[in-house]
Amino acid sequence: MSAEDVEQQAALWIDRRDRSDWTAQDQAELDAWLAQSMTHSIAFWRLNAAWKRTERLAALRPGHLWKRKIWTHPRAKPLLLRSAMALAAGALLASSTFYLTRPATHSYATPVGGREILSLADGSQIELNTNSELRIVGKADSRQVWLERGEAFFQIRHDAAHPFVVNVAGHRVTDLGTKFAIRTDQAKTEIVLTEGSARVEASAGSGKVAPVTLKPGDVAIATAETIAVTKKPERLLDDGLAWRRGLLIFDNTTLADAAAQFNRYTSRKIVVEGEAASLKVDGTFPSNDTAAFTAIVAHILHLKVKNGGSEIVLSRR
Repeated sequence: MSAEDVEQQAALWIDRRDRSDWTAQDQAELDAWLAQSMTHSIAFWRLNAAWKRTERLAALRPGHLWKRKIWTHPRAKPLLLRSAMALAAGALLASSTFYLTRPATHSYATPVGGREILSLADGSQIELNTNSELRIVGKADSRQVWLERGEAFFQIRHDAAHPFVVNVAGHRVTDLGTKFAIRTDQAKTEIVLTEGSARVEASAGSGKVAPVTLKPGDVAIATAETIAVTKKPERLLDDGLAWRRGLLIFDNTTLADAAAQFNRYTSRKIVVEGEAASLKVDGTFPSNDTAAFTAIVAHILHLKVKNGGSEIVLSRR
């Protein structure tokens, strides 16, 4: 069952629970559904939190007549539940589009937790993830960029006569009709190809590393010494690119690793202490809602939460 199917079921449970004819038997059935899987529990409590926020937003609208009309209309609650699902998925992100039409050198950077879409003059698009920086040098039709830090997804309009090149951490990624993602921390760069093909090679002057050509589903890990290629199933590729939808997806992920991923999106860090670090997490979470993630995980895994000024500490009770 897909994550979307689980969320639809969770929405149906929330709709049933809030009706006036909810019974003890209904509650028992809900408890049984939640106990079937951590994925069920996470989806339900995450959507429930978003639903509460949506209710509060509705309550803040001016005029009680408006509020009564919303709640008495037979389609009102499904509409607001879909709003809650969108809110839970981070779908209310306001991203900017920049048209790169000027010559000279341009740098484009996202803050921690930010995302931006860059539209090039040739119709290609680049999506920058959190805390990322891209530099373009040359004329308006330049097809060469430098990813200085962070992560980006490239949808490139292929032009055999003028190949598109991404320079990153001592390597060159050349488009051969491609959609691909790159994430770098300088010591290591990951290139994920989702469509077409791309050539990965060391920058000029280094003959130690043989170039490789990637095919859809290939993941290349490039360091100063090697370029190693593995294959990933489509589902895992999609999960890894969920940041484009404002999501983080975990599948049997340790809490320590999940916290590290969340910490890329916020200045208020999650700290996992002791044995709690090795606990496993499954589910789909908005990348911009650290508080909801820690509250849900603490509830499901029976953890203690300590809220400090600059960090949230999770530990065993």
